[in-house]
Amino acid sequence: MPNQHNLGQVKILQDKFAKAQSAVIVEYQGTSVNDQVELRAALTEAGGEMFVTKNTLIDLAVGKGKLTDSLTGMNAVVFSFEDPVVALKALFKFHKDTDKLVIKQGFMEDKVLSIEEVESLSNLPGKQELLTTLVVRLQGPAYGLVNVLKAGQKNLVYALKALEKQLEATK
Repeated sequence: MPNQHNLGQVKILQDKFAKAQSAVIVEYQGTSVNDQVELRAALTEAGGEMFVTKNTLIDLAVGKGKLTDSLTGMNAVVFSFEDPVVALKALFKFHKDTDKLVIKQGFMEDKVLSIEEVESLSNLPGKQELLTTLVVRLQGPAYGLVNVLKAGQKNLVYALKALEKQLEATK
């Protein structure tokens, strides 16, 4: 019979997988405690979390056999809760800066992602970036319209000033 601690860990993992927009299995062997603290801080700031537990518990939480290929060694799961991309960006930035993690597989919407798919997902713009771009693009035509409408008034003022200068010059 499994012990209570392991059952609790599986339940916690299942809840995290249910809430997460995306998750990635990483091997953290070779990272120092300071590296892990730095990574956790970057992930927390990006709306993610790194969770370390036994490989068998990760396998049970996801569904037996889905991530078995990547569950060897000292692994952790990096969850992205708020946005499927932003925590992955922080993870890949840390990976490129330190070259100490091994990114193995991802998991998103009951689909197992390869390393290449996870990396391409991390290169996409985040939700906030997309919303900002959308707002800017929506405002663009409005600014253009305002400038066109103001142009007539500006040109009239410039024409009147030019006439005024001509009249003063002829006096």
